This record gives sequence, C-alpha cells and structure tokens, in this order.
Amino acid sequence: MHKSGFVNILGRPNVGKSTLLNAMMGERMSIITSKPQTTRHRIIGLLSGDDYQIVFSDTPGVIYDPHYKMQKAMNSFAYSTLEDADVLLFVTDIYEKYDDDDPIFEKIRNLPIPKILLINKLDQITPEKQANLEEFWGQQDYFQDTIYISAKEDINIKNLILTIKNLLPEGPAYYPKDQLSDRPERFFISEIIREKILEQYKQEIPYSSEVVVTEFKEKEHHKGPIVHIFAEIYVSRPTQKSIIIGKQGKAIKALGTEARKSIEAFLEKKVFLELFVKIKENWRNDEKWLKQFGYKN
Repeated sequence: MHKSGFVNILGRPNVGKSTLLNAMMGERMSIITSKPQTTRHRIIGLLSGDDYQIVFSDTPGVIYDPHYKMQKAMNSFAYSTLEDADVLLFVTDIYEKYDDDDPIFEKIRNLPIPKILLINKLDQITPEKQANLEEFWGQQDYFQDTIYISAKEDINIKNLILTIKNLLPEGPAYYPKDQLSDRPERFFISEIIREKILEQYKQEIPYSSEVVVTEFKEKEHHKGPIVHIFAEIYVSRPTQKSIIIGKQGKAIKALGTEARKSIEAFLEKKVFLELFVKIKENWRNDEKWLKQFGYKN
C-alpha cells in the first residue's frame, strides 16, 4: 500500500517553521535567520520513500497587522494551507503566548482533517514552562496530537514523520520520487541571496529587498564547469541602493562572496556570481511588481 498526501505547516513568524521543514527534509529547503518574516512564499518540499510521499508546504508566518500589499499576499499564502491539506501542522514554540479567542484558532478549529500541534524549542523548556503550556494547549482540544520538538536540535523529528505517515491517506506519488521541490533552482538561489541580505544588513533594508535571478548558465571552463549567475536586487529607495552597495562597493562585494559560497554548496558546482542593484519605488504596494516577483497570480 502506497500512502501520500499534502502536509501543510502554519504558524506565526519566527517560530521555526522553516527550520522544521529543513529538519524533516534533511535538506536546506528554506532560508533561516533570526529575523521574522524570513519566508515570503509558499515552498513545497517532497519527502519520498518506497511506500509513501509527503508533500510538505512551508508558508510565511501569519502577520496580524499587515502594512503592505506584499504582507497581505504573504498572509494569503499562509491561509491557503487551510484549503488543500490532508494533515495540518500548527507550529508554536515554548515562548509564544496566545489568547483563547485568537482568530487563527477560529480558522483551524473546524478543519475536517487531522491537526497536529507542534511546540518547538523543547531543548529550552523548564518544568514550570511545560506545565503552563499543557494547561493552555490542553484547552484547545481540536488537535489530534501534541508533539514537543526541537527543530534545531532534531529532537522528535523522526517521531513526527512517523506520526504523519500514519495519518496519510492511501494514494499515488504526486511528483517524481527523486524530486525535492516544485521550485526551480533559480528560486532557491534567489532565496540564498536574500538570506545573506537578511544576515548582513539591518533595519528596513532586508524587508525592502527582493532578488530576481536573471541569468543562470552552466559554461565550460579550463578548470571544469562553472555556473554563471546574474541576479538583480530590487530596493525601494536610492538611499537603500547606496547601503546595499556600500562605500567603494565593499558591502555588495562581501554579500556576493557569502552568497556565492552558499550557492556553490547548494549546487555542488563552482559559481561565478554577479549582483546588480535596482530601484523600484514602493514595490511592496505595487500590484504589477508584486505579480512579477511571484506574490500575485
């Protein structure tokens, strides 16, 4: 008997959803930083075995007070997980606090599918904290199971995958078994560059930036094949462009170096990376550019 299904991950920003996906996949599928709103798009990860295929869907964290059309689009990605799941993973962590009437509970309470509550950062829990969590979450009785995990430390991840497999319906593989995602390599390369922007720059810069890979070509070189990648970094204002580039181009050179190293590890090939910075004012509220950047259909 072959089992398959769609397992969607939902939760607030910065609770470890992307770390969880990477841990379950055993691959680097989503970018991870300590900054909130790291994930902007819905990312599919495919975990396959001889008798199963799990189609994971990692989404942006739910933003309760979106300020831009981009953030509203991110919320639509997140809530789309409520429409097509066979199993829902609701991720929180030991530090998060919810009110009993939180609107997110209303959205998931009546879903006619198995729902698993995942409480992340088990490696940092205390007996007092666990008692408080069990008192609160015990009242949310619409979850079929509660599992304490540490996505970062890989605690209870194998148990979680086994639980998911037991809940999957019988069905065929939806994707080739050797495929890891429905996203092309260009998408993951742009995400790696954006991750380095999140790590290197402060304040508004990371949230005003978008990355588009414009050229991706493998060429022969006397030392072996090398992938030529050209990418454009879009920002909202001229001052942001100056910050991205830095004095005498030092900042963008450092960004390019770190991004190239990670892209080479991802592709397992030598890479030549060139970055360009462009200005698109107010792109986070511009329907045309949001569509071009993949936030709108």
